[in-house]
Amino acid sequence: MYVVIRIRGRMSITKEIEDTLKMLRLHKKMHCVLLKNDDKVIRGMIQKVKDYITWGEISDENLKLLIQKRGRKAANKRLTVAEAEVIYDKVKAEKKMVLGAKPVFRLSPPSKGFKKSTKQNYPKGEIGYRAEKINELLKRMI
Repeated sequence: MYVVIRIRGRMSITKEIEDTLKMLRLHKKMHCVLLKNDDKVIRGMIQKVKDYITWGEISDENLKLLIQKRGRKAANKRLTVAEAEVIYDKVKAEKKMVLGAKPVFRLSPPSKGFKKSTKQNYPKGEIGYRAEKINELLKRMI
């Protein structure tokens, strides 16, 4: 399962890319979503907006932490520990967000800031595909 985080904002963005980000539910900076990594349509949309996001495979430990700390239900209420456990089990089994929880996680900027430029690809900058290294960034943002 991919975790996708929007890094860059709205300045000088084309309508096509803005629409794709909306379809991915990444409306604002520091928003995060969970997506299936075996869907060709999703991979195509990620490839189209690769200059505005970073993504990679989320670990089970970080998935559980993300749902517990940043998971929300209707009316922006926090999830209880029991609800977070149930949602974690369903997400783990179905590989997608389930009803009862909001599909978007609002993160804070990473503690100690971004290490590199937010305009260059991952080895030199922050955007692009990170594989397992996304977990380090995600942990600093939760």
